[in-house]
Amino acid sequence: MARQVFFTFHYQRDIWRVNTIRNHSITKIDTQYLDHSLWEEEKKKGDEAIKKIIEEGLVGSSVTAILIGQETAGRKWVNYELTRSHVLGKGIIGIYIHKIKDRDGSTDWQGHNPLDDWTIRQNGHSVKLSSIYPTYDWIDNNGYNNFVDWIEKAAKQAGR
Repeated sequence: MARQVFFTFHYQRDIWRVNTIRNHSITKIDTQYLDHSLWEEEKKKGDEAIKKIIEEGLVGSSVTAILIGQETAGRKWVNYELTRSHVLGKGIIGIYIHKIKDRDGSTDWQGHNPLDDWTIRQNGHSVKLSSIYPTYDWIDNNGYNNFVDWIEKAAKQAGR
């Protein structure tokens, strides 16, 4: 069964790299996931409308993939999508995308992992989300061939 994946990312800086991953489901024959993310055009309607669109995008998804570029951490809507995904019990993975070449053939600097910025209480201790949810590098960890496995593992870890 195909997993439903919600992608969260910084649009302006990373859309080319993001589309490399999102189009992966088209170019790779054995992919088993459906893209549940939002296109940036939908995010121009005000905060309440954006929250509604995000909630609709998360419905039915089993995993949220945070596509981590240079400026992803600290973005208002990335934070909201990450928080909601955790609260809703979605599987979550981080994926560094800075080594994916853009349309000019350039790579970027590695961004800060947003999962390092959030903590929860677990067994009486403060625990970073990065110690609960894995982070991969699309290039170094061969995302083209392993992405479906990462999604499946995250979904199962979340009990989905």
